Amino acid sequence: MNKTLIAAAAIAMAGSFGTAFAGDAAAGKAKYAVCAGCHGPTGAGNEPLKYPKLSGLEPGYVAQQLRDFKSGKRNTPMAATMKAMTAGLSEADIENLAAYVATL
Repeated sequence: MNKTLIAAAAIAMAGSFGTAFAGDAAAGKAKYAVCAGCHGPTGAGNEPLKYPKLSGLEPGYVAQQLRDFKSGKRNTPMAATMKAMTAGLSEADIENLAAYVATL
């Protein structure tokens, strides 16, 4: 029985990785202009320990990190800066930014 539950959970999780992301990359590009000051215009990052590389990250991961900064859940040395940067973002803005970052 446990093997059946584990297999079902694994199949469900595997299916979730391939799902499409709903954000609008074109709208996210305009919002990313503010991010580019620290993370670079291509998302390569300026100082890896301070302003990390964003290019190549999955949109769901980026969106969750932005939500965590905005809510204060993520507590890192740059959390105060990122909390301020994300404070005015709507959920649509977050999804759009994440979709754009995925194109970098």
